[in-house]
Amino acid sequence: MPGIYVHIPFCKKACHYCDFHFSTSLQYADEMVNAICKEILMKKDRITGSLDSVYFGGGTPSILSLQALQKIFDTIDKAFSVNQDAEITIEANPDDLTAAKLHELKQLPVNRFSIGIQSFYEEDLIWMNRAHNANEAESCIKRSQDAGFENLSIDLIYGFPLLTDEKWLNNIAKAITLQVPHISAYALTVEPRTALAHAIKNKHQTPVSDQQSAGQFELLMAKLETAGFEHYEISNFAIPGHYAVHNTNYWRGIPYLGIGPSAHGFDGRNRFMNPANNAAYLNSLSHDKLPEVIEELTNNDRFNEYMMTSLRTMWGIDLEKIRSDFGEMFYEETIKNINSLNNDGWLLKSEKKIKLSADGKLFADHIASSLFIVDNLN
Repeated sequence: MPGIYVHIPFCKKACHYCDFHFSTSLQYADEMVNAICKEILMKKDRITGSLDSVYFGGGTPSILSLQALQKIFDTIDKAFSVNQDAEITIEANPDDLTAAKLHELKQLPVNRFSIGIQSFYEEDLIWMNRAHNANEAESCIKRSQDAGFENLSIDLIYGFPLLTDEKWLNNIAKAITLQVPHISAYALTVEPRTALAHAIKNKHQTPVSDQQSAGQFELLMAKLETAGFEHYEISNFAIPGHYAVHNTNYWRGIPYLGIGPSAHGFDGRNRFMNPANNAAYLNSLSHDKLPEVIEELTNNDRFNEYMMTSLRTMWGIDLEKIRSDFGEMFYEETIKNINSLNNDGWLLKSEKKIKLSADGKLFADHIASSLFIVDNLN
């Protein structure tokens, strides 16, 4: 079933490592909400069937008022049919999830939070320039659960200079103790044009260590497996039955709409990309024009995306799907590339599936790119 991603481009402050599209000014929040609603209505004919998921990302969607969020939900209900058991997620920062805010969110269809914890240590949060503190990191989870929001996911970050292995193990243990059913964990990546990249370039910060990141990723896999989590995607771990529906649909190539500035959509054949510019987005919609660029994907593009996304999951590459969706030549080329790959135990092979081993997960992107098809096989 299809889904909708809604990008809310506002944050209280800029984290030093973040390169997502956002503004720290809420001056045009009302105009943005109106434009998002207009885009939803203009795209209402692009979805057939009921929605399986609605995901509010950002930015920080929890920064919006109840009235603003309700307006967007009302517009979604007007434009589409939403399954009764659809997963409806909102990304939230810990400092936003006060008792009053949780009371407001209970009035909305939201049934899942994705909370940007990042670390339970005060010094780490200060180093990242996060808006919340260590006490809020823990208390917001307990408050959310007490308010009836038990379907929670939290984000954690590893591989940054302040994070010792001991602290990382304590962060993992804290998440397990708090009975969070879904954990997304990301190695810190130094993105261009971020405050962190500038600080490292000017030798004001210690560079990120690939060796540290790899070691802490291995600790993460071992600890969460012991705690009963399934490693169902490279960066995502869940207690059985708590996989993220929305993100899993991304990895399985299921179509979705992208709404809001910088949002991307996919219809099964093409990608639709909105500008990462609030003014350009608002201006386009004010003239009744969709602010999107359309990228027509070739068979090779779609195949390579399938290899990249499916190999990252516990379901792996389905060889029969390659044969049925892309043709015999793609299937034969895939078998040849797999057999020629010096995988050092990186791949788990069967007649129908190719999956990454635990060691292979350390080299997922490299392995996937080795299986890409560049030449035209049509």
